Amino acid sequence: MTPRTDTPPTWDERTQLITFLEYARDTARAKCEGVSAEDARRAPLPNSPLMTLCGLISHLRWVEYHWVQVMFLGEEPAGPLTRASDDDPDPEMRTAVDIPLPQLLTEYEEQSDRYRGLLSDHDVNSRAKRPISDGRHVDLRWVILHLIEEISRHNGHLDIVRELVDGRTGV
Repeated sequence: MTPRTDTPPTWDERTQLITFLEYARDTARAKCEGVSAEDARRAPLPNSPLMTLCGLISHLRWVEYHWVQVMFLGEEPAGPLTRASDDDPDPEMRTAVDIPLPQLLTEYEEQSDRYRGLLSDHDVNSRAKRPISDGRHVDLRWVILHLIEEISRHNGHLDIVRELVDGRTGV
């Protein structure tokens, strides 16, 4: 794995935002390095049966999809999030235990590769095509900051789950 850094090569706003987004993504992937297939599917928190490494990586992938493709670009939703309901709010996490972690990581990385180009092609002041729940159309800057927050929060979950399933800490 390429060494992670949260220090941008230049100090303009876009580069800083993208650097922190990449750092958060790289940290999520690093948390999954070397884990066994069995441990990747284990849910060590008794009150959180969907909290697995597979589930969290799938969640990160589909949350990014939602914010970039559905909300910002205005595309029609697809994938497991379209099946979300009050009875099953996180289908992307529930179904992820049936998908090998390497496949989930590859799909997440391929999606991240596509988004790198997309994020560099749009001005950070560009407005999302779809409004958020309060009716406002956020800008790309907000979307990137939200993704940094979302991924970073779940990196804490990945850290806890990884330590509980096989004792690995750090990264």
